[in-house]
Amino acid sequence: MRIVVALGGNALSTRGSALTAESQRSSIRTAAKSLAALLEAGHEVVITHGNGPQVGYLALQGSAFPLDVLGAETDGMIGYVLQQELDNAHTPETQYATLLTQIEVDPDDPAFAAPTKFIGPIYTRKKAEKLRDEHGWTIGQDGQHFRRTVPSPRPRRILELGVIRLLLDQGVVVICAGGGGIPVVARPDGTMIGVEAVIDKDHASGLLARALKADAYLMLTDVEGVFENWGTPAQARITEATPEKMRLGEYPAGSMGPKVEAACDFVDATGGFASIGRLCDTLGLIEGTCGTRIARAR
Repeated sequence: MRIVVALGGNALSTRGSALTAESQRSSIRTAAKSLAALLEAGHEVVITHGNGPQVGYLALQGSAFPLDVLGAETDGMIGYVLQQELDNAHTPETQYATLLTQIEVDPDDPAFAAPTKFIGPIYTRKKAEKLRDEHGWTIGQDGQHFRRTVPSPRPRRILELGVIRLLLDQGVVVICAGGGGIPVVARPDGTMIGVEAVIDKDHASGLLARALKADAYLMLTDVEGVFENWGTPAQARITEATPEKMRLGEYPAGSMGPKVEAACDFVDATGGFASIGRLCDTLGLIEGTCGTRIARAR
């Protein structure tokens, strides 16, 4: 099968822990072992990944660079370590390539006026309000914690799609569209320029999966799957559902909501299946024994 695998930013760094080179490599090493299992099973794998914690950390250091440049910087950093750990976990004959991927967005996307995408570490309310006042950030509540939010416009077009296809035709395992891709808009003369935003990784990866006519789209994170009645005594994991049923539920806009929407869009467009679940359950997500599988009615 051709599988597009989206690694969540929190699957590449432990939620709530300090973001260090050592801790990130440890998390990426775990991810690489799960991805190696897919390669060893004979699947064609395209890898995307989040970078919200990493971009937020760099922005917190007072970087003078805008979010699109920070996104490119973290894509290279994560791609380097991921390639290396994949090479260590899988056969050395396999070839990998990390591709910085520009993705066009609409400059008039309403997301620019309503930032909802979480980036960076978690804070207490008091700390978040202090950072908001100091930096002019917008802040949102992420579960019991608070994080910075930034605009997350919808992806429209993957500029490097042709290059990705060429690499796949040569048997290369491609790491691309990191962090949702580098957000760019078209100028009146047709040239491109980066913008201050972070495209949602799941929507960008879903666009990629549809364009590549993938058989499956996996979204790997640090939770077991999608839950109904989340946060109540009646919460229960949804094991399998159609897009129609999933769209009846309500999911947080800054976390599970985009995943469910991207999964439904992929299934509707391709007839393949999408699964959402934990990084350590990768093969189970393919087999349908773990996570939440979204597919057409049988």
